[in-house]
Amino acid sequence: MKKIAALALLLLPLLASAAPKVELQTNKGLITVELAPQSAPKTVDNFTRYVKAGHYDNTVFHRVIDGFMIQGGGFTIDGGALSQKPTRAPIANEADNGLKNVIGSIAMARTNDPHSATSQFFINLVNNDFLDFRSKTPQGWGYTVFGKVTAGMDVVNRIAKSRTGYIGGMQDVPMEPIVIQKATYKP
Repeated sequence: MKKIAALALLLLPLLASAAPKVELQTNKGLITVELAPQSAPKTVDNFTRYVKAGHYDNTVFHRVIDGFMIQGGGFTIDGGALSQKPTRAPIANEADNGLKNVIGSIAMARTNDPHSATSQFFINLVNNDFLDFRSKTPQGWGYTVFGKVTAGMDVVNRIAKSRTGYIGGMQDVPMEPIVIQKATYKP
């Protein structure tokens, strides 16, 4: 009995330090993402705040490029029209954290301004090293990786095969909406 108690005390910190996860229930299946708060604390905090607020519920993957990435988290679709959701202020870029844009990693989408990420994210379908941090210059900042898909990569790859086209002036939009029905935080 004492050995079991001692073992439990040794394992407790390991269990407590398990990385938080987010489940994205989509109309194509479940995607589970493990977050990396030690590497990207501000980005993980930002993402989980959006999850807990229900921001991602009923949003769509609005940009799907097979052989590159799938992007979501910022738009809903109604009657075939995309509508951008309001967001909080942008966050600082943490792409210099050592994490890479490899297959299955999740990263923040942004504009040309390196520090413009809000709610949109993407999942890498291939190793996209050209998106990695190189320097703290406008061209070198890269895109902040803040986690990885740990289950449901088959779902991600099915989404990647979606037929896409132009909707509302945007290209690479799935012709059949790919909906994030519910995003759930799992501490």
